[in-house]
This record gives sequence, structure tokens and C-alpha cells, in this order.
Amino acid sequence: MRSNDRSSGSADSKRASSAAVLARRLAIPLFTVIGAAFGAWALIFTGATNPLLVGDSGPLGRIGLPIAEFFFQAASVVVIGAIILMMLVLPRSKPRRRRGAGARRAEKKAKQQARKEAAAANRSSGASPDSETSASSTAAFSLAVDEATTAAAEAEHEASSSADHKADGNAELDPSWAAALVAAQIGSVVLVLSSVATLILRYVNTAGTAATNATQAEFSAQLGAYITQIDSGRLWSLVVISAIIMSMVLFATRSFAGIGWSALLTVLILLPQALMGHAAEAKGHIEAVNSLGLHLVAVMAWVGGLLVLALISPTLTARPDLGEIIKRYSTIALFSIVIMAYSGFVNATLRVKTFDDWMTPYGQLVIIKAVLTVILGLIGFWHRERIIDRLGSSMRAAAEFWRLVLAEIAIFGAVVAIGIVLASSQPPVPQELRAEPTPSEILSGELLPPEPLWYNYFLQWRFDPLWVVVGIGASVLYIMGYRELKKRGGHWPLWRTISWVGGMAMLIYVTCGGPMVYGRTLFSGHMIQHMLIVMLVPIPMVVGAPITLLMRAIHPRQDGSRGVREWILILVHSKYIRFWAHPIVASINFAGSLIVFYYSGIMWYALKYHLGHELMLIHFLAAGYLFAQAMIGVDPGVKRFPHAVRFVVLLVTMTFHAFFGISIMTTEVLIEPDWYGNMGQTWISALDDQQLGGGIAWGIGEFPTLILAFIAAVQWSKASDREAKRKDRAEARSGDAELRAYNDYLASLSRKR
Repeated sequence: MRSNDRSSGSADSKRASSAAVLARRLAIPLFTVIGAAFGAWALIFTGATNPLLVGDSGPLGRIGLPIAEFFFQAASVVVIGAIILMMLVLPRSKPRRRRGAGARRAEKKAKQQARKEAAAANRSSGASPDSETSASSTAAFSLAVDEATTAAAEAEHEASSSADHKADGNAELDPSWAAALVAAQIGSVVLVLSSVATLILRYVNTAGTAATNATQAEFSAQLGAYITQIDSGRLWSLVVISAIIMSMVLFATRSFAGIGWSALLTVLILLPQALMGHAAEAKGHIEAVNSLGLHLVAVMAWVGGLLVLALISPTLTARPDLGEIIKRYSTIALFSIVIMAYSGFVNATLRVKTFDDWMTPYGQLVIIKAVLTVILGLIGFWHRERIIDRLGSSMRAAAEFWRLVLAEIAIFGAVVAIGIVLASSQPPVPQELRAEPTPSEILSGELLPPEPLWYNYFLQWRFDPLWVVVGIGASVLYIMGYRELKKRGGHWPLWRTISWVGGMAMLIYVTCGGPMVYGRTLFSGHMIQHMLIVMLVPIPMVVGAPITLLMRAIHPRQDGSRGVREWILILVHSKYIRFWAHPIVASINFAGSLIVFYYSGIMWYALKYHLGHELMLIHFLAAGYLFAQAMIGVDPGVKRFPHAVRFVVLLVTMTFHAFFGISIMTTEVLIEPDWYGNMGQTWISALDDQQLGGGIAWGIGEFPTLILAFIAAVQWSKASDREAKRKDRAEARSGDAELRAYNDYLASLSRKR
């Protein structure tokens, strides 16, 4: 019987190894062949291969450009997928350390002390466990645990940072991590070559006969002008430069730090793609650009991770932790498919409106892509429900997994190719402005909203996909952490969860509701959005203490890999964040950014350019968050002032905001007159509206500051009560030894006289 079991296990192992080898050998060819076949069919189906009557670029532009873009996207998928796996999924080396002993001792000691103080408080008050006093003691214990978690995080980071630096340079790489690095390096070379080819062919496709009929010298001169003077040429040049730098970093690095920098460079590769093409020119500019950007990120994470897993499959199959590795990737894939479906839906609705539009070749391709995406989602669901839990213990499950991976890769090849053809085709809904656009359409790309009555600030919405994903995604992750902690028997105040979710709801409203709609049209609307996002939204976010929840809900990785917890700890404790989070720097940034933004001309770029608008929101949200964190936060990474000093800082800030608001109210010179003075609205004069905005800056600015002051006062009172109770209990245990010593000292002075 045992002999049969051994032979069966050996056969399953051979089948799993054969399936893994087959997955590695066929992954790239299958992706390429299926993609080429579907791409060629889609080009013919949409008529994209038909020559133009005027300015046709020839087969080189019509056919060569989609081919170059397919290879560019395939290389991007491999590189970005490998980077994600190395950052978040795969162990880099054998674990050299456990969680620092100092961190464990600090957290354990603080928790024990908190329990003693809570019990002593109950005994001294004679309260029952269910009484209000007992509830207060439980809240005090929760706060003490939060402080213990913060102290433990600090100790853990200090204990691990030097060890990590040594390990990065000296440790032997895990075979799977090393194989993923090789895949990223090879993919980066293809990425550089295909990005250069795409840049040249984009110029050919744009210039048409002027490029195909030019001499070599004329072609070079025209290409140089395209790169330096045309927006699409400049943006794609940034892609090429970023790809070259990223390739150099990947070949030069073997560390987590290098992979982290490579991940940042991928932003410079994906962002220009979202800003280019008819997505950037479409009506609904913000929705088009951000939905395309989210779509690219989701596709790269989902497809790339799967493709690289297949490429390194022989190093994974026999691993005992295969199930854990695939489970980590599956979580990334789950979030990716949700974002991909949402962003694809938003992008499609901007281009396909009516039933007749859906029946065009463009609309039918969108339907086919959606169906293929649903099939991929169902395969992923099968993975999670039927296979992943058996990986690592069942070779038969491993063989089944790799066979399904090949099927997914084939479907993904078709999805990527169809996406490239759709990006190269003219959608049925016109993407240009009307023949006689209004001043508002010329400036912002949108018609004027209804008159800004107070209720319209709650009825008018223009959903920005980026901030919808950020707000809902952050809420879901927070609730998941809350449930995980409660499941393990940990305590987390419900009011912190409500505060965080409320903050995310406010963030979505400020970036997608009335403040966003009227902020593009009126200075007063812009000031409402600005004051809310820098002063009000950060308060419930900070009260939610997300970093502390993360530290308590997620266990540290022990296998030599890094997860979200480890990367956030590194970011929070980095010198860069510590500098900006210092109370003095945070206060100067919080207040000084207003002057710089409104009086230096930077505001124009935030109004005119989509990227400038998003950077403005990110900067002021971060500035407000770091300031509130320094005043009332409990999360690690911030060196906070004593409570009395915090009140001084708040008083100075309140005074500054009052003067800032008054300065705008009293000025007779328009800020950004080329924008607000030419918007074409007839509700209020631009100067009166600006002065109204100054009053809003003064009024709204004071209200959140008072909230901060109230929370800081409550925290100060509770801290004083805890310290007084601690001293009382210490004196009770020592029999008032300190008081007796002081009395003896006074008596000795009296005797000397």
C-alpha cells in the first residue's frame, strides 16, 4: 500500500514538474501568438489597416505601430509583474531575523502595564466590569495598546533596518526571486527597444506622407522636432528615458531598495500613456485619463504577475510555501480585476453611448474584451476556491494550476491585443470639442454647471475614478484590517473605524462632488475644495490611526519577503517622511503652501493641466494629514511636541489663516484672471467671487482648527489623568515614601535653624 502511495506521489510530482516546465516554455510564445492573431483580426475588423485618403503613413504606420505597441505592452507586463512579485510576494532570501526582541518586549510590557492600570482603576472606583468606569478603563487600555504598538513599531524598525541593509548585500538570493529578477532584466531590454521603435513609428503615423517621403536628413530633423515640440513626442520620450533608467537599475541591483526605485520609475512609464491618445482629448477629460491610468496599472499587476509566475514556475512547484505565494498573488489579482472592470466600464461609457454605438466594430470589440475579462475572473475564482488551498501539499493541484495559468495567459494575449487596437481606433462618440465651444469648454473641456446654489453643491457630481478607487479601496482595506484584528480577539475602537470611513467619504465628496465641479469654474468653489481637503478631510483620517491598525492587524513577514506592512513601516520611518512630518516642518508646509500656491503662479498649472490638478490635491491632502498627525495623531513616525506647545502652534496657524483669508478678501487684483475672468459665467463677477473665496478661506479655515484644538485638549486631559493616576498608585504601593521623604527634608531644614 505504501509502495502504491509512493508511486502515485512520484507520478503526481512528475506531472506537476512537467506542467511547470511547459508553462515556462509556452508562456511567452502563447501570449505572443494569440495576441498577434487577435490583434490582426481586430485591425482588419475595425478597418484600422485601411489607408487614409489624405496623409496616410503607409503600412509602416498603420500596421507597424500596433505591432511595436504590442511588444512594448508585453515587455511592460513582464517587467512590472516581476517587480510586483519581488516587492510583495516572493521571499528575497532566507529569513535572517525574527521580529526584534526589543519590539516584542516593549509591546508586551506596555500591554501588561495597561492591564494593571485598568484593573487598579476599576478596584479604586468599586466599578463593576459593565459600568461606565469600566468602559473608560477599557478605552484607556486600548489607547495604551496603541501606544505600545507604536513603540513596538519603532523598536522593530530600528532593530531590523541595519540587518536588512546587510542582508540586501550579502544574503544568497532565493531561486524564485532571482529568476523573477532575470525575467525583469530581460524584459527591460525588450522594453527599451520597443519603446524606441514605438516613438519612431508614432512620429511616422502622425506625420504621414511627410515622414514616408522624407529624405534621411529631413526624417531626422522632423523626428527631432516631434520629440521636442509636440506633446505626444515629449511624453513618449519620457517613457523611453524612464525605460532606459529602469533597465539600468534592474541590472545594477539585487536589493529591495533597488526594486523599490524601479517601481517608482514604472509610474513614469505608465503615466504618459494615460495622458496621451484620444483618452486625453475626450470629453470627460479627468474621467478618461484617470480611468485609463487605473486600467493600465490593474492590467500590469494582474497579467504581469501571472506571466512571471509561469516563467519562474520550475523554481516554485516543489516549494512547501507555494500555496502562500500564490495566495499573496491572488489577493493582488482580486483587487486588480475589480479596478480593471470599473476603470474599463468608465472608459467605455465615454466612447460608446447608444445601442447603435455598441453595434459598431469598436463597440463589438469592447463587448468581446469585456466577455474575455469575465472569463478570466471566473478562472481566478476557481483558483481561489478549488486549487490554492491545496498547493504545496498536493502535486496534482500544482499541475492543474499551471495548466490553468497557460489558459489564462492565452486569453490575456487576446485582451491586451484588443486593447491596443481599441486605442488605435476612432470611437463612435466624437472626442473633439463642438464646432462652436463655449468659453468654459475651451478652458476646462466641460460645459458650465447649473447656478451654484447651496443644494447644487450636493447634487452636482463628476466622479474622478482615481479618487473613487482611493476612497473605497482604503475603506475596504481598513475594514478588512478591523475584522482581522477582531477575529484574533484584539480590541479596536469602533469609533476609529467610523472616523476613517467617514474621512474617505468626505474625500470622495471633495474630489468628485460639488466642490470639484464648481472648483473648476469659480474661485470660491475652488477655495471650498481646497480648504476642505487640506483642513477638514485629514482630521478623521488621522483619528482613524490607520498605521497603528495596520501594525496590529497584520503579522510581520517571517520568510524573507516584504508585504504592505513592511513597506509602509519603511516609508513611515524614512528620513524623507520624518523630515516632512516634523511638527515645525509640517506646520510651515501646511501654512506656507497656501502663499506659494496662490501667489507664485503655480495655481495656473493646477487649473490648466490634469496632472497639475491631481498633484495639487495630493500635496494639500498630504500637508493637512502630516499637520494633523503632528497635532493629534497616535501613529508612529512622528516626533510630537508636548501638548502645551501644540496649542501654541494651533494658535499661530489659526492667526495665519485669518490673515490669509483677509488678504484675499481685500485684494483688488484677480488671481489667475486668464482662467476665472474668462470662464463665461454670469452668476457673479470674478472679483466679487474671489473676495467671497477669501471669506470662505477665513471661515472654513477656523472651524477645523477649533476641532483640532478640542481633540488636542481632550488628549491632554486624558494624558494628565493617566499620569496622575499612575503617580497615585505608585505612592500607594510605596506608602507615600516620596511624601515622607519630602517632609523629613523640611524637618531637617527646620532643625538646622
